[in-house]
Amino acid sequence: MTLPRTPSFRLDGKRALVTGGTRGIGLGASVALAEAGAHVTVAARTAGDVEKVVNAMADIGLMAEGVAIDITDFAAIRAFIEESEPFHVLVNSAGTARHSAIAGITEPDYQAVMQLNLAATVFVSQAVVGKLQAAGQGGSIINVSSQMGHVGGPNRAIYAASKHAVEGLSKAMAIELGASNIRVNTVCPTFIETELTAGNLSDPDFRSWVLSKIKLGRLGRVEDIMGPVVFLASDAAALITGTALLVDGGWTAE
Repeated sequence: MTLPRTPSFRLDGKRALVTGGTRGIGLGASVALAEAGAHVTVAARTAGDVEKVVNAMADIGLMAEGVAIDITDFAAIRAFIEESEPFHVLVNSAGTARHSAIAGITEPDYQAVMQLNLAATVFVSQAVVGKLQAAGQGGSIINVSSQMGHVGGPNRAIYAASKHAVEGLSKAMAIELGASNIRVNTVCPTFIETELTAGNLSDPDFRSWVLSKIKLGRLGRVEDIMGPVVFLASDAAALITGTALLVDGGWTAE
């Protein structure tokens, strides 16, 4: 009798690019992919942060290099990717949030959120896909979305709109790129304790409301996202594309 074998979660020989890779979920993704054997390129705007993360990863034997780049400078990111060897894994983790009631939304807030959360995801992905297709190689694109890409929330109209757009983008990309063996999926966290969420979560009433929505009764940790990222990047997810992996503690179950 021939028994089936579990596909590998290892990423040895793969090259991975993580945007926003020096903080929060992006940092977790950088470490997780490297621990699984990938050679990781950590991309972020601040050179000092990039150097600090790359050095810390090297200190524990992880393969990493860094690039200090503003990923909303689309010409610069295209040039960087064009000059690099193909990236087999892309994690679009860079993102931002500017929360307000509908009446308080400003054009600068709208532009800032959409430029980073949506436009950068489009154009970084486009450049990575072009290199993979030219080389005849497959890959995995993981877009960090949010539970707010599936539901709404008070004072979160722009952010939710940007993440709903990322969900639609990811499905459309999956349809187009399947023939090239390039998979596209989203990871959709609930509220994760990071620098981005610290301000809001310091409000006791808001924190209580968040916890009341999470069925597992706790806030998310960066570590909760690391396994899902490795899974979607690996051969263990070889038939998964165009879908969303909700890491939301049950928030969207009702």
